[in-house]
Amino acid sequence: MSYLQGKYSYLLVAVIALLSWWLVKLTVVEMLAGREDVAHSADYFSSGYTKWEMSKTGALKTLLRADKMLHYKDDGTVHLDKPVMSFYNAKTPPWVIRSATGIVSADGKTIFLNGNAIIDRAKAEGVRPVTINTSNLKVNPETSYAETADGAELISLPQRTTGIGMKLVYVEPIRVELLAKVRGHYETKK
Repeated sequence: MSYLQGKYSYLLVAVIALLSWWLVKLTVVEMLAGREDVAHSADYFSSGYTKWEMSKTGALKTLLRADKMLHYKDDGTVHLDKPVMSFYNAKTPPWVIRSATGIVSADGKTIFLNGNAIIDRAKAEGVRPVTINTSNLKVNPETSYAETADGAELISLPQRTTGIGMKLVYVEPIRVELLAKVRGHYETKK
């Protein structure tokens, strides 16, 4: 073997070693990236999800339905597609809240409704119907409370009131508070 062939042999071995090192490094980076995706993956799911809660007297208190539910083990959250939440009490029709998606906190005490949210209460004897259009609503079923920092439109015909930010207590005594830039359209009796 000549001197030149020996140099090329060492150069070839060095190039192969460098390529091997680079491929190992690339593979390790891809494996670690794959683990991050697995870390926040659903550990169980349900299609046509329904959850209800009863009061101390056995009456229906809350009902949560969703087209799909995914539970994530790493943070304990529950992700919902098209959730519909109904809150019942003895004196008035239930409050019904709908949105496109939602996330239930790990402790189950807070529900974040993402995107457009519609809150409805039907008409009944002595009770006017109410519709509230808003978005990005935070609901605490335990305290019968909901809030948003986004715009809200309260409709109880013939009145219509809009504002930025809203706080809602949906048990007696019911309170709706619009926080800023409140404007209303009210019809008066003639």
